[in-house]
Amino acid sequence: MEDDMSAEHEPTDESRRVVEASSGIGLRHEIIGILVGIDDKTLRKHYRHELDIGKAKAHSKITQTLFDKATIDKDTTSLIWWTKTQLNWAETVKQVVTGENGAPLLTTIQVQFVEPPRTGSEG
Repeated sequence: MEDDMSAEHEPTDESRRVVEASSGIGLRHEIIGILVGIDDKTLRKHYRHELDIGKAKAHSKITQTLFDKATIDKDTTSLIWWTKTQLNWAETVKQVVTGENGAPLLTTIQVQFVEPPRTGSEG
């Protein structure tokens, strides 16, 4: 951290590059701040664009890689993931509950009340 926290931070080309790259790989703001010598509040104040663009570039690259695996490599897992997240497809499970040998379940319930057994102290 800076020795004088009241001193105004001046971003450099190098610090902008570090922030953008670090944001892209998913580091927390607190950690990125340590890398450039400032606290996370100052980081967000001076590097909002780099934090946003780093993450956006990473998401774009990952999405392109997944898309290529699905469309070029014909990777089944990637295809399934893409259809679920981008096309709102879902796996469905149908459960049917039946009675014995597929017969319908009982539709009536019989309740019988019984008197509790008496103990020797009751009269």
